[in-house]
Amino acid sequence: MARMGGKRHLKALVAPRFWPILRKEYKWTVKPSPGPHPIDMSIPLLIIVRDILKYAKTGREARKIISEGHFKVDGRIRKNYKYPVGLMDVVEVVDTGESYRVIPIPKKVLGLQPIEKDEAGYKLCRIENKTTVKGGHIQLNLHDGRNILVRVSDPRNPVEDRFKTLGTVKISIPGQELQDYIPLEKGVIAIISGGRNVGRVGRVANIHRGVRRHRSIVELEDKHGNRFQTSLMYIFPIGREEPLITLPEGAW
Repeated sequence: MARMGGKRHLKALVAPRFWPILRKEYKWTVKPSPGPHPIDMSIPLLIIVRDILKYAKTGREARKIISEGHFKVDGRIRKNYKYPVGLMDVVEVVDTGESYRVIPIPKKVLGLQPIEKDEAGYKLCRIENKTTVKGGHIQLNLHDGRNILVRVSDPRNPVEDRFKTLGTVKISIPGQELQDYIPLEKGVIAIISGGRNVGRVGRVANIHRGVRRHRSIVELEDKHGNRFQTSLMYIFPIGREEPLITLPEGAW
């Protein structure tokens, strides 16, 4: 990816291609603040409000209504117009009650999927890493920068530790309580978060482990019986028998 400007500014021409902005009309665009998602896998809150949801016509209008606290991300009001909104985040419009989830979209990389109010109370997070902390408890490091502590009653026999890396946990928002766990294994339903198959959904058929994560290949089968492959890095489990999140019509 091309260099994305200095510390505070970002030129529109080098912004991520999936941002719906006018690249040739304006020289500069909004650069996301450092946060839970990298710049190439997030959308600034201002662009979501102005260019996707169309609640403002200009950046000034968008900044004003964001600063007034009309939008929530993952259950918390966000007043920073540069806040990076990324994969599986839930965006809520306080005044109208509308809720959206950020999911992978074919060709567009990331997009907003309308969801029901009850679904806005949780999100799915992929386990990127896990560590043992003081007391023998397990810390799960998730894809959106969260750390969830799993308390273990007996460190010598940690029966509570059923979590494996690259699996997915369902957590409440904003409370961050563990509600469910989907391991990465054959038979689970997964969505592709990157690569040329981004946004496709299928059931895991085979996992071919390599020396490293980026050398591992996963084979999936979609609802029509078509098989396709992607890197293990792009696999995001979303359910066992049925997806736990709302998907675009026809995706599953």
